[in-house]
Amino acid sequence: MKLTDFYNEVSRSVDTAKTEISVAETKRVLSEAFLLLAKMDAAEAFDTVSKGITTAKKKLSK
Repeated sequence: MKLTDFYNEVSRSVDTAKTEISVAETKRVLSEAFLLLAKMDAAEAFDTVSKGITTAKKKLSK
């Protein structure tokens, strides 16, 4: 999946009538998250991503 496609898919998921988050805002937040990950060493970044995926899988199973 291209990064742009990833951004767009996330934007479609979070932009609801209740939240009203625009595509541009979503992309900016994701960009900032990637900037934070880039500042970490590889092990810490992958650990952070792994924890995020674990949390997401728990939400999917509910």
